[in-house]
Amino acid sequence: MAYLENENIVLRALEPEDLDDLYRWENDSELWKYGLTIAPYSKFALRDYLLGATNGLIHNRQLRLVTVDKKTGASIGTIDLYDYDPINLRAGIGILLDAAYRNKGFGKEILGLVKEYAFHVLHLKQLYACIPENNASSFKLFAACGYEQCGLLKAWRKTSDGFDNVHIVQLLGTR
Repeated sequence: MAYLENENIVLRALEPEDLDDLYRWENDSELWKYGLTIAPYSKFALRDYLLGATNGLIHNRQLRLVTVDKKTGASIGTIDLYDYDPINLRAGIGILLDAAYRNKGFGKEILGLVKEYAFHVLHLKQLYACIPENNASSFKLFAACGYEQCGLLKAWRKTSDGFDNVHIVQLLGTR
């Protein structure tokens, strides 16, 4: 069974050739409100990150994969496992889809592939995500993929308008 691909997409490791896509996505200030970014990244910093990404999940406690559309060969986004905890068998998960590929079913496919990989290859017990309250589409996506809200962090993230709440959603494996 192939864990990181299906008939439409493949999730693969970062490559040096991903620099331009990462640069575009990481520097899209419209997306900053959903994450922790508050300033642009240089190509130098991202190139350095790409070189360090080869250390893998155990060393970095993070795994970033690029999503590729098999039909076009285009890189359409990234998926991250972060805060990997090998003792408690859990990891956070974050997804980014290029604007041109949103609302086309790719998000569900990506989360489904990562779920299988996390539970059957990494043997994790749970995945969780922290979703800003102002990101309703992400909350809807995770809910459609079986994640349940297990908490709400009030006034958790500072924004230009004040503070936003953050939903904590969780998916438990069968192990």
